[in-house]
Amino acid sequence: MKISTSNEVTEVAIANVLAKLGDVKPSFLVLHMAATHNADVARSLLTSKFDNSIPIHGGTSCLGVMTGDGASIEDSCGLGIATFEDIDGDFGTGIADLGDDPFAAAARATRAALTQAAKDGEAPELIWLTAAPGAEEAVLSGVESVVCKDCRIVGGSAADNSISGDWFVFDGVEKHGNGVIVSVMFPSGSCSSAYQSGYAPTKTSGVATKTEGRRVFEIDGAPARQVYANWTGGAVCPSSPAEPEAILAASTFSPLGRPSAEVADVPFFLLAHPATVYPDDSVEFFADIEEGEELHLMTGGIESLTARAGRVAAQAVEQTEESVAGALVIYCGGCMLAVQDHMDGVASGIDKALNGAPFLGVFTFGEQGPVLNCDNRNGNLMISCITFGS
Repeated sequence: MKISTSNEVTEVAIANVLAKLGDVKPSFLVLHMAATHNADVARSLLTSKFDNSIPIHGGTSCLGVMTGDGASIEDSCGLGIATFEDIDGDFGTGIADLGDDPFAAAARATRAALTQAAKDGEAPELIWLTAAPGAEEAVLSGVESVVCKDCRIVGGSAADNSISGDWFVFDGVEKHGNGVIVSVMFPSGSCSSAYQSGYAPTKTSGVATKTEGRRVFEIDGAPARQVYANWTGGAVCPSSPAEPEAILAASTFSPLGRPSAEVADVPFFLLAHPATVYPDDSVEFFADIEEGEELHLMTGGIESLTARAGRVAAQAVEQTEESVAGALVIYCGGCMLAVQDHMDGVASGIDKALNGAPFLGVFTFGEQGPVLNCDNRNGNLMISCITFGS
């Protein structure tokens, strides 16, 4: 089934949001919406009101968005805008088609963003990133090649409503289905970020012994599907499929985690979501896995995924030097689909942690963030929050 919205629906949604802004001319605008919306209509309405001098960062989000008013996902056509009024800050956006070289495309978009911000050669306080899923690691490396690895990069992969490739990114001029959009942010106030998951490790683990990019062929020398099926007690991929079989929904509560850092001797796990099992008993994930990496079976549930977002937001708030003026939130689209009936509770927890400050939440197919604020990584089933001081 394919759901689409008319141009009128997009016009009405944009008009309703813009009406709340009144005569305010923002320094930077972020727009995320379900892929059923018309990007050309949205872009036209925004540029006619603000002109092309305002950086516009646009991307798609699974089913919709969330704000302090709750999750706008019921009709699969939610849309939300976050505006930044910061006359003493500098912002810029760059966009590029990924083509066959995601690294180079991301570097090109980053340089364009710095040029628009009139900050060539400088390192921004923060980068907000949206890219088509599939090459996030190369995209991160491309961005870092321009701004250095110490620059915080937070974002999420563009998403659609059914993993059918209908996602896209856009700015005030261009739109790309297989693209990347990079926004550099030099705010006048402080900003902080937090990046976590809502899962806990089990005592079951192994080592990836044969991999190729995102495809794992062996764990501890045995076929990956067989090992993962045994780890989940046969709940996921119990037998070899005749054709490639999607297991995203079945594996949502049982992803694999890779220890990436430690805090007070407690490991931080970067998650990888099992996506497809193949007839050769290999398993493909939504993130790259390298040979030699430790893989731990993780466990999560509705309660942990519902409560964790508020805790992530609270962690970001604790690190913010000033009172919080607003926030941007990334919440994994797979997690959202798994706890869809509880998403208003997720939004409420974030709203409470932010003390009512406005926020825009996006549902993504891959989440990027700094592990312990020092190492930008791509993970799955993760949650990020950026808070901006007033």
